[in-house]
Amino acid sequence: MPRYHDVTLPLSPDLPVWPGDPPVELARVSDMATGAAFNLTRLCASAHAGTHVDAPAHFLPGGRTIDQLDVAALIGPALVVAVPDVAVVGAADLDALDLPPRVERLLLRTGNSDRRAAGVAEADLLADFVAVTAGGARWLVARGLRLVGIDGPSIAPLDDIATPHQILLGAGVVVVEGLDLRAAAPGAYGLVCLPLKLAGADGAPARVVLVEGG
Repeated sequence: MPRYHDVTLPLSPDLPVWPGDPPVELARVSDMATGAAFNLTRLCASAHAGTHVDAPAHFLPGGRTIDQLDVAALIGPALVVAVPDVAVVGAADLDALDLPPRVERLLLRTGNSDRRAAGVAEADLLADFVAVTAGGARWLVARGLRLVGIDGPSIAPLDDIATPHQILLGAGVVVVEGLDLRAAAPGAYGLVCLPLKLAGADGAPARVVLVEGG
């Protein structure tokens, strides 16, 4: 029997957001507890809140929007790899993984997951997280990946937030950020990553599930 690992961060007002982004708001606008016929919740949030997918339009003028992404890139075999004990993930770190051939979807389990498992608050991770350098992004593109995901709030470091995004998105690599990989051991899985189909948007929150043994 397959095992399913939900690697999505819960989207709630308690989840910190990228500095300057609007906070997540969940408001009950119709409440059966006060006599309404049904419950109804209003959601207000950035398209990049929590676990989410970046579309090329996030960093590339005229780039494809989230509703234009190829669903085939978001579903299929994936490899979770551990990249511990590094402040940033560079080309040398990726090369040392000695990836098997034909990997198309790569999920990076970095020290972000270890810190999250140790109880480090999401707000602290926003201020100091492991990400991929521009050189690492070029390595990923050269490898021919269709999708790369990471367990931090951004694929790119704070001191160079644009370049890795531009390299990956410009090459058509789907970027998934904010994964919760604490319980995902390194290895092969099936990936199901479904961002909301927001017309014309530069990204969208996603429910991401890994399938083990399916």
